[in-house]
Amino acid sequence: MKRYLLVILLLVSLIGNAQTISTYEKPPVFKACDSVVVEYLKSCFNNTLNDLIFNTFKVPQVALDEAYNGDVQVLFEVDQEGKFKVIYVDAIYEELKTEVKRVFNELPQIKPASYNAKPTFVQYSISIAIPLTEPSDEPYENVEVQTDQKDNLNATLSNEFDKVNDETQPYEKLEYSSQLNVPFTHSYYARFDDDMNAIGTNSHTAAKPFIYSDVAKYYDIKAEKESLAKSTDSWIGRKLYNEHLVEVQGKDYWFTVDPVLDLQVGSDTEADESTWNNTRGVFIQGGLGKKLSFSASVFESQGRFADYFNRYAESLGKPNTDTEIAVIPGRGIAKRFKSSSYDYPVAEGYLSFAPSKHLNIQFGHGKNFIGDGYRSLLQSDVTNPYTYLKLNTSFWKIKYTNTWMWLRDIRPEVEEDGAFLTKYMANHYLSWNVSKRLNIGLFESVMWVDVNGRGFDINYLNPVIFYRAIEFESGQDSGNAVLGASAKYKWNNKVNLYGQFILDEFSLGDIKGGDKSWKNKYGYQLGLKYYDAFKVKDLMLQAEYNQVRPYTYSHNSVVLNYAHANQPMAHLWGANFKEVVIIGRYNYKRWFADAKVIMGRRGFDFNNDEDNFFYGGDIYRNEEDRPFDAGVKIGQGNKTNSFMTEFQAGYLLNPTTNLKLFTNIIFRDFNPDAITASTMESNTLWFSIGIRTDLFNWYNDF
Repeated sequence: MKRYLLVILLLVSLIGNAQTISTYEKPPVFKACDSVVVEYLKSCFNNTLNDLIFNTFKVPQVALDEAYNGDVQVLFEVDQEGKFKVIYVDAIYEELKTEVKRVFNELPQIKPASYNAKPTFVQYSISIAIPLTEPSDEPYENVEVQTDQKDNLNATLSNEFDKVNDETQPYEKLEYSSQLNVPFTHSYYARFDDDMNAIGTNSHTAAKPFIYSDVAKYYDIKAEKESLAKSTDSWIGRKLYNEHLVEVQGKDYWFTVDPVLDLQVGSDTEADESTWNNTRGVFIQGGLGKKLSFSASVFESQGRFADYFNRYAESLGKPNTDTEIAVIPGRGIAKRFKSSSYDYPVAEGYLSFAPSKHLNIQFGHGKNFIGDGYRSLLQSDVTNPYTYLKLNTSFWKIKYTNTWMWLRDIRPEVEEDGAFLTKYMANHYLSWNVSKRLNIGLFESVMWVDVNGRGFDINYLNPVIFYRAIEFESGQDSGNAVLGASAKYKWNNKVNLYGQFILDEFSLGDIKGGDKSWKNKYGYQLGLKYYDAFKVKDLMLQAEYNQVRPYTYSHNSVVLNYAHANQPMAHLWGANFKEVVIIGRYNYKRWFADAKVIMGRRGFDFNNDEDNFFYGGDIYRNEEDRPFDAGVKIGQGNKTNSFMTEFQAGYLLNPTTNLKLFTNIIFRDFNPDAITASTMESNTLWFSIGIRTDLFNWYNDF
């Protein structure tokens, strides 16, 4: 990681110093220099600045008392509006630094520098001699223009520190109007959720992550970030608190580079060893013109987590191997690190292209989410990243999202020559703003596998078909199609109601008979959001209920289950559960606090010699292993009541990069009716503190 930072800093140095002086450049112009010919504008700027400093600067008493004879080094800039800004001051006394800042704050606004007749910013260094001597009144025409010009004030203005030529120019934060995704975390999206959901807005909020250019129509992320900026003079201070580490912009391109960190340490009351995580990485994003944006991130991670988390991670992996010992939920396949920890690298990235204002095309490796709630029964982001192609088409009151995904089944029984089985998935989601208050969404999805040379079935490339029809045409076991719907109603600007319905399979005759057939595989969600709750600004409260019947998302051909990398593509509990979620989120300037309570009832399998039936929760099992056809109900099997509460609070170090200091506390109580090898009773308190670049959702609530 040190090597990465060294390379980045070297690039910054090269970019800052490898500029050339051009005849198309014009220095800043004081009002007193308006009538001066271009040849002498630099001299006029120098002399006028010297005069203003001499007439305004008051040597502090401490320097007079100690008869100080020296100088003050100042790095300052004149921005694109002609305003002076001190960037750095180096002096023997703090009082001298304060006086320099006062003097420069009182300097008048002038005409900015320009390049190719366009306003730009320039940076200068100056050395102010102490004690001061009166400037010369020699005419500007008689002053020789030099690289290191000195006068009676002994103030030396260097050549521009950060020249702008035909290749580079000041970074204008173009990311906030680009085709890039706003990094999807529930906590950050809560900051502008109410603006996106105000009555009368034509926004579509289910398909996530959002694109910056879409959010910009309803919420000014750039203004929000700038409002949180700290006042700091040092380069290190700006990079730590306000800016990207590297910011480069040219005429038709821009890019930023940032380090990524997730460093945390904690303890779990059920384990003897401490918990920790050590993630280092790099995050790059940029744009080529206005229509094409790109993003890439690489993470190198090691860690050990709470005991219940580790057990779940290892249940997803292969316990008899060294290279695939576990799957860190939502991140990636892990190998053993030391004796009881995990090593799990992750890489994500995508291209985002907008050929017109109605269409955005993305191709990359990452995750997607469909829904307005904390959970999604249609498509969630709880799995590992995957390769995808996504089309977002927007017109009138419609947004139509098509997503094609390349997934993996990583179980050893479906591997061939050490290679994971490839699965394919295609989604359609149509969002329609029926009125200024009501939104309705229609969803369909199909899963199929690469067997018998079938590969990617071109039939599913059609963006406007019904997948059920293709499934029937190709054969009953050729794919697994599910249907869904969503709705959102804006009760007022402070209260939203939302919901989802997922339908995997049903038998109308069995529904009428009332015998609770296993064939009736469906689930639903009901939720409410309350913004600025109880008139407390930036306090959001959320309540949500989810339930999914047994055997939903599973299939009699187990490779066609609704899953990727041994994790569900929808709700992370799979099926056979009821759940209540209550969430509170609060932000005040850079401070934040999130609280969450989750209560649920789940049905697990017993997985022993006496009872090895499939009760409908583990979507990776075969439906034919069910114990009965009728009387199927949620919680059947090894009924388990779970309770979890999580509280996180912290401070946003850098709003631009979402770098946070945080503390997190989790209490989890997990009580199955029967203790089995795969379902153990657990009562734990997990406490951790750390620093994190918050770019994705971490889910600890399984």
